[in-house]
Amino acid sequence: MTPLSPESTVAEWLDHPAGGPILRRMLAENGQSAGTLRAVRRFRMSRLVALSGGRLSAEEVERLAAEANATAPGDAVDVPGSADVPGSADVPGAATTAPPPRPEGRERCTPGRFTGSTVVITGAGSGIGRATASRVAREGGRVVAADLDRDRLDALAAELDAQAWHPGHPGPGHEIVPVRADITDADGIAAIVQAADGRVDALANIAGITDGMVPLHEVDDELWHRVFEVNLHGMFRLTRAVLPLMRAAGRGSIVNVSSEAALRGSTAGAAYTASKHAVVGLTRSAAFMYGPDGIRVNSVAPGGVATGIEGAMNSALGRERIEPTLAALPDIAEPEHVAASIAFLLSEDSVNINGALLPSDGGWSVQ
Repeated sequence: MTPLSPESTVAEWLDHPAGGPILRRMLAENGQSAGTLRAVRRFRMSRLVALSGGRLSAEEVERLAAEANATAPGDAVDVPGSADVPGSADVPGAATTAPPPRPEGRERCTPGRFTGSTVVITGAGSGIGRATASRVAREGGRVVAADLDRDRLDALAAELDAQAWHPGHPGPGHEIVPVRADITDADGIAAIVQAADGRVDALANIAGITDGMVPLHEVDDELWHRVFEVNLHGMFRLTRAVLPLMRAAGRGSIVNVSSEAALRGSTAGAAYTASKHAVVGLTRSAAFMYGPDGIRVNSVAPGGVATGIEGAMNSALGRERIEPTLAALPDIAEPEHVAASIAFLLSEDSVNINGALLPSDGGWSVQ
């Protein structure tokens, strides 16, 4: 039996006679269903540590591995009701050995693609927003990076500064303008526009929150308004604020991040699903209205992405109805994968694309 380690994949842990029960037990103790691991079964456990935001430590994984490796196969005891995550042998048509680790994606930057451009990016402190801000900066753009967390923005700037220059990396001299701003607040919108200093060539509306998978009859007014304020109203207000600059320049590109939830009703709760459908409507209306002004407006719809966005299931009905649909979820993407799609639409490479909804979901939308 191959010993488990932090570099073993989730599937290898689940298939292990001692590691599987231990992993399921840990999830159950935290009120989580092991079914959420389906889409990350090819991730190494060390990657889950990085994705957990501190909820799972490297030391804890090391401890669990030691416990599993010290347990005799005959002593392994499964967790009642928790065998709901397929390992490799439990998936119909799958091989009897665990699938190989997910290959590392290779980012291929285009040096100079955004040189001379000012690009506003919201949610730039983490996840897809951070990956997009990093990519645009490394491709020569002046990035107005907006987020609620100034420390995260400063960390992004410091990371770029620390990179040695080579093609695709600017090193010292990149242009990141960090702006601590709440896009649901008028002062936050004003601060972002002020930081742009009279010019916005492109805008990526990425900031967003989820809704805990809550169905309509359980949604209270506070949750509904909060989700719409961040996911739709903040996007609307910031776009409205920068459109005069784009119209005066006779050019511009806007990318609104929607979601797989904008394509179907089975991936999130009522508030999140409705807000993301509205994002698509806002995108298409703006694309039609401002196309003659040289402004392109498109949307990217991510599927599952390894980000810090909260993905809890706060409703028993929501869990019951949505969790089974996650069995069809392809391997979740890294933020850099979606950032590549966003950067393409922000750039002149997409000069002939306007009003499009681009699923960046690993093929989930065709299932």
